Amino acid sequence: MKARIWHNPNCGTSRKTLEILRESGAETEVIRYLEQPPGKEALRSLYERAGIRPRDGLRTKEPGAQALIASGADDEAILDAMAANPILIERPLVETDKGVRLCRPQDKVRELL
Repeated sequence: MKARIWHNPNCGTSRKTLEILRESGAETEVIRYLEQPPGKEALRSLYERAGIRPRDGLRTKEPGAQALIASGADDEAILDAMAANPILIERPLVETDKGVRLCRPQDKVRELL
């Protein structure tokens, strides 16, 4: 099985998710999304495949995210903000042939294996 993870090595949940992928034997492509951010359309596609709205993929702990929420930003504004400032993207996002999941908690990745 092939998997792709949008990963932040400073995040414990992201590290644990990557560990589960590797232990499963999945051939895993690791994308450090803070260094290689996905564009707006890529994010839109990932969230659609995951069955969630961009707001659900927003890292609400970040001050920039709280400002977006407080302003009532729509999905387009949120996607624009995430593409411009990838720290706003909640992680980890994992994609396999079975779909896409925002893997919080990390055990959600097992739905894709």
